[in-house]
Amino acid sequence: MDFDPALLRAFVAVKEAGGFTRAAQRLNLTQSAISHQIRRLEEQVGRQLLYRTTRALTLTEDGEEFLQYAQKILDTLDSMARRFRPSPISGVVRFGVLENFLGDRLPTLLCQFGRAFPSVRLDVSVGMNLDLMPMIKAGELDLAVVMTAPDDKEGTPLRRTQFVWVAAETFDVPAGASLPFAFFPSPCINRQVGIASLEGKDVPWHVVFTSQSQQGIRAAILAGLAVTVLARDDVEPGMKIVDGQYGLPSLSKVDFTLVWSSGGKTPAAVEFGRMIEQMTRVPLAASHG
Repeated sequence: MDFDPALLRAFVAVKEAGGFTRAAQRLNLTQSAISHQIRRLEEQVGRQLLYRTTRALTLTEDGEEFLQYAQKILDTLDSMARRFRPSPISGVVRFGVLENFLGDRLPTLLCQFGRAFPSVRLDVSVGMNLDLMPMIKAGELDLAVVMTAPDDKEGTPLRRTQFVWVAAETFDVPAGASLPFAFFPSPCINRQVGIASLEGKDVPWHVVFTSQSQQGIRAAILAGLAVTVLARDDVEPGMKIVDGQYGLPSLSKVDFTLVWSSGGKTPAAVEFGRMIEQMTRVPLAASHG
């Protein structure tokens, strides 16, 4: 049997309202329309579902059992309708994110948001801190995930990680020799934290390699050319942490932070930001820039 939900709603309304007249008012139908729907339902079931008298209306034994099924079906249909109801939110969300911040979960995030808000277009920029922060300040992005110092009051912290000095497993320099460093261009926070930690330390150093590419820095480190600053979670096979070696001091922690432009908090962008926060409540692959 393929039951018409309209008939099921009429049946449940008659039971809950206690009569055809009140059920008709609840469903914005005429009393004769309700009577016709109940008659069609009983014909389809092949059993009497209601006892009707001039003074009372009660369910038959079959009607009591049918009511339970009808309520479950309607509850499921209502839940499904709420889940897949088109969102009234529309527009464009311009989102900036650091490389590898969400790792392989970034496509999942974008797909989930697209399904939930099909009328919203996403414009995603994957870049570095020194690119994303100016874009936020210029209003070229609505929101972005960037790295900030733990005492920075701007934005919403999503996750904290530890900076470390990193080199190739085979890296070594003679005692007292100048340490070669590989850095992203200034004002990269990795570079800033690393250089600031060396102030006042008797550690000779020089920059031997500069790249705006994450892959460029990675290649330089794995080739044994230099030492760099990475988030601990970014350390890959073939690399080692060299904190405390060569006179290198321990480094500070850093936050991945969700920041907004001055006019970025549109309804669509707020929903996207909420989804980012929900997804980052579990550990994430760290990033840098």
